[in-house]
Amino acid sequence: MRVAIVGGTSGIGLATATRLVADGAEVFVTGRSEERLSSALKQLGDQARGEAVDARDTEAMRAVFDRLGTIDHLIVTVTRRGGAGPLSELTREVLSGVVEDKLIPHLLTAQAALGVLNPQGSITFVTAASAGAALSGVAPLAAVNGAIEATVPGLAVELAPIRVNAVSPGVIDTDWWSVLGDEARAAFLEGAATSLPVGRVGTPEDVAATIEYVVRNAFVTGTVHTVDGGGRLKA
Repeated sequence: MRVAIVGGTSGIGLATATRLVADGAEVFVTGRSEERLSSALKQLGDQARGEAVDARDTEAMRAVFDRLGTIDHLIVTVTRRGGAGPLSELTREVLSGVVEDKLIPHLLTAQAALGVLNPQGSITFVTAASAGAALSGVAPLAAVNGAIEATVPGLAVELAPIRVNAVSPGVIDTDWWSVLGDEARAAFLEGAATSLPVGRVGTPEDVAATIEYVVRNAFVTGTVHTVDGGGRLKA
């Protein structure tokens, strides 16, 4: 099984690559940072390869897939840090940024991979639970993640028999929260943990387990799988 993970050099993407390599898959990862790519490949070992490429550059992504050749599954985890805040402070730059850095790379990366994707394979987008949660201050994030999730059923029909799904994480302890600063990040994650039914925030490995399930289960398509520790159950 050959899997390409765009955004696979850190966080959820790297945890997914680690899990798939351990289960025997041949994995190809991309990320923008040469340093993170090098570190990820050392961690992943001989079953992994990769390239440093910016997923926002559609032509560069097409060239990567042309060099890579046939793949069985595509996983897209690219995102951007920040973008939260009240509507009263929302700027065009922030809104444009979340669209340019997540919505467009997800859809155009999937497009770029179509020529090399096994017809019996799959595309998995990684969104976020903000798409379906009643949370204040996350309108741009909810809009972008919701937009990606809204494409899933239609793409599953349009691209069939290729399967198309999304995995939607809740509060996961990754570097995404580093924008808060160390003290604020620790306080936020602690507060989130106490509010969740499971009593803790998620790990990248929690999300990776669901991504692997979606990738390997050939009877799952057109679905969005929420991995949020029960966060959606809280009023």
